[in-house]
Amino acid sequence: MTTHAPAATGLGRAGTPHYAVGSLVHARGREWVVLPGSTSELLVLRPLGGSADDVAGVLPALETVRPASFAPPSPDDIGDQSAARLLRSALRIGFRSSAGPFRSLAGISVEPRPYQLVPLLMALRQETVRLLIADDVGIGKTVESGLIAAELLAQGEARGLVVLCSPALAEQWRGELRGKFGIDAELVLASTIGRLERAQLYGRSVFRPDRNYVVSTDFIKSPRHRDDFVKNCPDLVIVDEAHTCVSDTTTGVGKRQRQLRYELLRRLADDPTRHLLLVTATPHSGKEEPFRNLLGLLDPKLESISLDRETGRKELARYLVQRRRADIRDDFRDDAIFPRDRESLEVSYALHEDYRKLVERVISYARETVRDSSGGLQQRIRWWSALALLRSLASSPLAAAQTLRTRAANLDAVSEEEADAIGRAAVMDAAGDETMESADAVPGALLTAPVPEDDKSLSDEDLSDADADGSEKSARRRLLAMARQAQALAGPKDAKLAQLTKTVKGLLKDGYNPIVFCRFIPTAEYVADHLNAVLNPKRGQKTHAVEAITGTLSPDQRIARIAALTAEDPDGNPPPPRRVLVATDCLSEGVNLQDSFDAVLHYDLAWNPTRHEQREGRVDRFGQRTDVVRAVTLYGADNGIDGIVLDVLLRKHARIRKATGVSVPVPDESDNVMQAVLEGLLLRGEGIQGDQLALDFGTDSGLTGQRDDLHAKWQSAADREKASRSRYAQHSVKKEDVAREVAEVRAALGSGEEVGEFTRAALLALRGQDGPLPGEPNGFTMSTEGLPLAVKDAFHTVLGPKHPRPVPFHDTPVAPRGEVALSRTDPAVAALAQFVLDAALDPKLPGWERPARRCGVVRTNAVKKRTTLLLVRYRFQLALPTRTGETRDQIAEDARLLAFRGSPAHPEWLSEEESAELLHARATGNTDPDRATAHADRIISGLDRINGALVARGTELAERLLDSHRRVRGAVGAARRGLKVTPQDRPDVLGVYVYLPDDDAETAAPAETTEGARR
Repeated sequence: MTTHAPAATGLGRAGTPHYAVGSLVHARGREWVVLPGSTSELLVLRPLGGSADDVAGVLPALETVRPASFAPPSPDDIGDQSAARLLRSALRIGFRSSAGPFRSLAGISVEPRPYQLVPLLMALRQETVRLLIADDVGIGKTVESGLIAAELLAQGEARGLVVLCSPALAEQWRGELRGKFGIDAELVLASTIGRLERAQLYGRSVFRPDRNYVVSTDFIKSPRHRDDFVKNCPDLVIVDEAHTCVSDTTTGVGKRQRQLRYELLRRLADDPTRHLLLVTATPHSGKEEPFRNLLGLLDPKLESISLDRETGRKELARYLVQRRRADIRDDFRDDAIFPRDRESLEVSYALHEDYRKLVERVISYARETVRDSSGGLQQRIRWWSALALLRSLASSPLAAAQTLRTRAANLDAVSEEEADAIGRAAVMDAAGDETMESADAVPGALLTAPVPEDDKSLSDEDLSDADADGSEKSARRRLLAMARQAQALAGPKDAKLAQLTKTVKGLLKDGYNPIVFCRFIPTAEYVADHLNAVLNPKRGQKTHAVEAITGTLSPDQRIARIAALTAEDPDGNPPPPRRVLVATDCLSEGVNLQDSFDAVLHYDLAWNPTRHEQREGRVDRFGQRTDVVRAVTLYGADNGIDGIVLDVLLRKHARIRKATGVSVPVPDESDNVMQAVLEGLLLRGEGIQGDQLALDFGTDSGLTGQRDDLHAKWQSAADREKASRSRYAQHSVKKEDVAREVAEVRAALGSGEEVGEFTRAALLALRGQDGPLPGEPNGFTMSTEGLPLAVKDAFHTVLGPKHPRPVPFHDTPVAPRGEVALSRTDPAVAALAQFVLDAALDPKLPGWERPARRCGVVRTNAVKKRTTLLLVRYRFQLALPTRTGETRDQIAEDARLLAFRGSPAHPEWLSEEESAELLHARATGNTDPDRATAHADRIISGLDRINGALVARGTELAERLLDSHRRVRGAVGAARRGLKVTPQDRPDVLGVYVYLPDDDAETAAPAETTEGARR
């Protein structure tokens, strides 16, 4: 319901007036807005036009407080044609809470796409939010979960927030929360816990329910910290990569870790009042048990509910949103920023003859080791050592050399199961099991004490006779000989590196900036050094930026190195126009690289196609501006390994993805099939030569059957996943429904484009000097030396004393430190908007410091009859239902443009669209200052005559807001009980702008007197 709230509503104790929430009062020499929580004894006040940081408490018994009203504009203070547009933008940028159902959107810097609001709509229809957000890689799950968190915090439904994630992604999560949603969060990691604990009083927890945190899941799951965390955990939890936090009854190297994570989440989820958002692109790994465990975190009944029945699927649809890109393109075609296509290519190379000889020698050695009959445990250790050697040899000469000199990780295993678990973790690519912090380390193959690279105890003669006997010393000699042989193949004899160089140059020539993914650290460093040399042949002249990022760098160092690729050098020189990033899989998950890169080259084939999908998802994702991204797979036609991986795994994955639009994890049986295939390669007959290094499935019916069984199960899983995503894509939330709410938000807050236009226009009007920003057509630089002192001081405060000059203004939600993002929440933009608004209200300032004015008179051919545009600020008191059945009062503001033709006595009101068009009307002639003042005075003097119409428009707006809140909150129930929107009795008229027809005789007539105007 909607009613009107008067300024004062009777007397409280001791005869003090009781002021309505949202009313204006005068105290301490200025106007204030009365906020919720005020009583007749204590007023909680916010300065008119101020922010939450300026809130103060006033005791009416001790200080003078009286009702206030907003003064009308002065007809003597007239601005130019841009005055209205600048004032309106400054006012709207200053809003930090929307009157609509999405309270948080005024305080975030990202402009969400309509499809990203679907999970938010689902969340607002639940009393306690429990959602599994399982959209495809690259759709924007971080933004979707951040929107929900920001909204729950803004509405008061959540007091605090915690994000559980990998330690490698913690800094990125904190940056996303702060930069896009204005949420400051504390990092809780193994590296920060000591500092945090020292900052607390003895016995006090690091955690508080009303604070925000980003926490390493693997750190906090330990029993030492878990109980304290659960006891003091905030009431809103986001779990990133949630599929890694559930377990099943199978065994494996990661089972214990997954079990600990699951126990932690189970305890958090047991609190029925806790909001829980589970985020993952792969909720179903092909196993039903972990998937059901994941669903059980949302609601215990989902663990056993039948999903074969329509009732069960409908129940799950309340908790699960799972969309492919095709779903979004179909439903939100105009609002999805994705590449149109991903162009996938396979490029082969043939081994150099010397490299081929080394491969044959290594396979011969591996065959001997796995045929050894010295017991089951030793055989398993030797088996995994052989695979490690083959894996690194297919990667690069340097990776192979290091593997040959490194002790096998499972050499101290005490059981076959332990040996298999350690070996599998080192050699296979288990996606989504453990973090990939150490996944790029080179595995060892040495079954004896390590052999130093510069070991002088073995002469060249010893090495040449390395195959003389089967002793341990002979085995060491053989390994060191092969290591030196591998080392010698680096460079000209490495055909793989040569083909990479040719392919990278082709991508750069076509305008792409590629990421080259390698499996091992030595390979990545080797590739980066080579590319840097061949792409920048002239000393001192760097035409291409090349960097390597591996697990040897901390997460912060990785982010800094990525940023350095597109940053100026210390001398202020611009970055090279083209860039190449060489990385291991420490960057294949969770890190956003779409702003700087648009192609992926797989230098090493992953033995799990999900890893390939994760790599390509770094560039093929929401926000990528390149229309067609590229993915190039480099493989050896004759190295004995790549052909197997391609045939068994990668090509089948690509066919499924193309046919179904779904990327499905490979079934668990893939490891067994790969091992069987590799056993076939190692255990078959001698004399393998040339192209026979590749395994022929057609000659082995057993292997063919295993492969075909794997592919059949994989296809079946893909079909189920496609059907599942069709059921849970939330097609019932129509584009039109979401678009309606988005249109309301944009009408109230403006668009990102408006923020950019305002910032540039205001700074130019304040004597700034602009220039181009390289690489950003909608960005610019601004020299700030000529700005008013107050603006320069504000910029100095928010940007820091060493900020770049001129200042870069980026058309992005977030900007580098010391620079400005053209976003409503950027501190520099907010400070500029506040200055423009305050200056418009202060006629004592010099005229050039006041680009926006509250009054204007413009002669234009855009109107045929005198038309008046009003900038009106409305305040509303919102009564929002809570989960406890009570309501929570909040204050919101809205700015509207209202226009009428004729006089205030007989107004002919225009539509909202017609009113907004007046902002863009251009002056086509000059107006005599005296006549302009007379016209303005005539309208301002008659404002009382239209007050009833302004109040009526406020009532109409309140009804629309109420309807919007009801639509968003869904069906009748607790989520809507007690919902009210109450407009304040008298809105503020901030601006009056009169548009006179260019050819009207009235513009040339003598100015009327004020009394004549009133008549």
